[in-house]
Amino acid sequence: MASGALQGLRLVEMGQLIAGPFCGQLMADHGAEVIKIEAPGVGDPMREWGRNKPVWWPVVARNKKSITLNLRDPRGQEIVRKLVAKSDFLLENFRAGTMEKWNLGYDQLSATNPGLIMIRVTGFGQTGPYAPRAGYGSIGEAMGGIRNLAGDPSTPPSRVGLSIGDSLAATFACLGALMALQHRNRTGQGQVVDSAIYEAVLAMMESTIPEYTEAGFTRERTGAILPKVAPSNVYSTKDGEILIAANQDSVWKRMAEAMGRPELGSDARYATHHARGENQVELDAMIDAWTRTWSSGDLLAHLETHGVPGGKIYKASDMLEDPHFKAREAIIKVKHPAFQNLWMQNVFPKLSETPGEVAWAGPELGQHNEEIYGDILGMSRPQMTSLHDEGVI
Repeated sequence: MASGALQGLRLVEMGQLIAGPFCGQLMADHGAEVIKIEAPGVGDPMREWGRNKPVWWPVVARNKKSITLNLRDPRGQEIVRKLVAKSDFLLENFRAGTMEKWNLGYDQLSATNPGLIMIRVTGFGQTGPYAPRAGYGSIGEAMGGIRNLAGDPSTPPSRVGLSIGDSLAATFACLGALMALQHRNRTGQGQVVDSAIYEAVLAMMESTIPEYTEAGFTRERTGAILPKVAPSNVYSTKDGEILIAANQDSVWKRMAEAMGRPELGSDARYATHHARGENQVELDAMIDAWTRTWSSGDLLAHLETHGVPGGKIYKASDMLEDPHFKAREAIIKVKHPAFQNLWMQNVFPKLSETPGEVAWAGPELGQHNEEIYGDILGMSRPQMTSLHDEGVI
């Protein structure tokens, strides 16, 4: 078993792709025993995802155990009920109403396990007129508002290049599950954690709602900047772009010193947050003209000596070579039968007394059938063989 703060807790994971399974990954990273249920002979589609090679699965399923089970078969549903009765959490990300259709709703499951915490991740939540709709991450991102703000104002709404809506909903689901666990520790009572993708995105939307209701202002796409927040932008150098964030008054004064123009720190056009915001375009142009005279490495070193935040815009290759990443073991090698040693991001956040770990990469389909069905549920080998032959497990 993986070590970590959640060791001793058992989570049964149902569903597929990212919105639910990333929640399971976070909990498995920190020591929970996560038993992933997959369709016999098929498995989670994430097993096939990746550019040229299926490398998503080893990450999103790391530290998890895989069993196969036909959830549409009443015998499979009965097995779920027995397994959940011995578990702390059930995680699912099917369309709302699917679990109830299978007689696996919270009322049925909590009848035999009152302390059960059921984690439900969907596009629109378990209630409301949109609840029955199919809801993918991209739709939640659009409805939650982030798509309208992503990209350049000269182009249609963009995406951030990641399944951010799914991952946010899964992260909020994990947060909710741990809140529910604390409640259960006090009362013994379980509950449902209802995490909707569009609401997880909405939670990240800062002041966009009151800006509209109180000031009639609708925030729109602004590319690489935040309007009226300056200087905080991407600037050119002799060998590429870097990002500089010197928008705080005290940091701007240090930036002016770094530029060899300390008088700009007290110049009325730039001395305050408001003034810099009003003169953002000319300020960015002035800084860009200066940064273009430097190589990126020399400039970043120079900014550091003046206490000005700056950095390269990293790609994977930069991360693998960066000494800070290496010192904190932010990216690690994990043993994998197909890839020998597979590089992947480590467990976050770092806990001083109970750090999590990546004990193994994503398992083979049904790799833990015998352990779970035999050791936990007490099935005999003939029983397992029969259920396998009949397509149940």
